[in-house]
Amino acid sequence: MLQRAWGAVLVLFAASLLSFVLIFLSGDPVAVLVPLNARAEDMANIRRQYSLDQPLPVQYLLFVERVTQGDLGESFRYRVPALELVLGRLPTTLLLATASVLLSTLISVPVGVLAAARKGGLADAIATAGSLLAISMPSFWLGVILILVFAGALRVLPASGSGTWQQLILPTVTISAFSVGLLTRLVRRAVGETLRQPFVVTARAKGLRERTIAWRHVVRNSAIPIVTVMGLQFGALVGGSVVVETVFAWPGVGWLMIQAIEARDLPVIRAAVLVLAVFIVVINFLVDVLYSVLDPRIRLEVRA
Repeated sequence: MLQRAWGAVLVLFAASLLSFVLIFLSGDPVAVLVPLNARAEDMANIRRQYSLDQPLPVQYLLFVERVTQGDLGESFRYRVPALELVLGRLPTTLLLATASVLLSTLISVPVGVLAAARKGGLADAIATAGSLLAISMPSFWLGVILILVFAGALRVLPASGSGTWQQLILPTVTISAFSVGLLTRLVRRAVGETLRQPFVVTARAKGLRERTIAWRHVVRNSAIPIVTVMGLQFGALVGGSVVVETVFAWPGVGWLMIQAIEARDLPVIRAAVLVLAVFIVVINFLVDVLYSVLDPRIRLEVRA
């Protein structure tokens, strides 16, 4: 765990450094803070006010110093603390990501187990083709199609916004498609390999039913790769929901980040990147801890 924690610190350092440096490639942030006819003295005052007149290494050190104090600066656009603004949008993004992970799990695990148990059959063929289709569809294209069908033609679901469970359905389905396809293929492969293990043959020889063998013994012994990918996908959904949030006008961190990039709102961009990076690192750390719960042999190997 100490090794994982040190690795997490390095990841956060790299994320902060990259987010700080790469942002300047979008252009001069001072240009959006002053009118088009602003005088050179006004621009110089703005640079001095936000320490943008300092060399990049000095700006980064000042940025790190403020971060350690919990200060990520004030939004250029909203005139409120950037961290407060990002944390206020984070629950909305977490709601979408959690709903997507639950939907992906409820679909992919049973379908993957069924495909593995009936390998080479019709169920396996349908599951394989469906998972490949789900992986291949771009999320922005799927989102637009769902809006045209269910919000435009059928008028049964709202096309955008948040606040009700109906508004959660379309973005959840859109962002879950890739995870469903990926997890279904992973579950099929992991369960298929476990079904060939000697303990499964012994369980069958004892007369246990196939359903009991699959859900009580096989799924648990196949859980580590599944949990790993689920943890990674949850982090990816939190950090990578920018396109889906934009398509459905879902007021989460992703949509806020797009608006901040368009406005060159540096404090908000940096705050969003760091908050998402911290969240993804924590998720992966918890997945590592969960390994030892699912498989006690990992604890024994670490102690040895």
